[in-house]
Amino acid sequence: MRPKAVIIGPPGSGKSTIGAGLAERLGVTLRDTDADVERAAGKPIGEIFIDDGEERFREMERAAVAEALAEHEGVVALGGGAVLAEPTRELLAGHTVVYLRVGLAEAIKRVGLASARPLLVLNPRSQMRKLLEERLPIYERLGTVHVDTDGREPAEIVEEVVQALEGNA
Repeated sequence: MRPKAVIIGPPGSGKSTIGAGLAERLGVTLRDTDADVERAAGKPIGEIFIDDGEERFREMERAAVAEALAEHEGVVALGGGAVLAEPTRELLAGHTVVYLRVGLAEAIKRVGLASARPLLVLNPRSQMRKLLEERLPIYERLGTVHVDTDGREPAEIVEEVVQALEGNA
């Protein structure tokens, strides 16, 4: 049992939106590991960070990703920071990993500067730049399919991913 595709990328890249569209297009379901973590914790990610700390959140995230990769046959969307964990990167080996690229300006426009995202609280523009610089090499290395999302409509991106998946089949 393997997911048809695993979606990765930074905040604002469209993982949830593209994941949902891709799942619909492929006739499967979407499993969003951020939603899995929230369901397990019984609270939003922002509250997990505040109440329990980032370390606890990352621990829950690793478990959610491992479970989704082992159990889900549809599309799996990972949280933006999930790829920071070496065990998660190891689990992604052999999967079709779709990396959604997004530029800094576009990511900020999509996420918003008044974001409730815990890692973007202080100086969101600077934090987003730092986050992208840190994670970009990891996303690039893990992605088996790379798709640019800047200035594009979700349907167009989904279609490109479907074409790439058909080419990889």
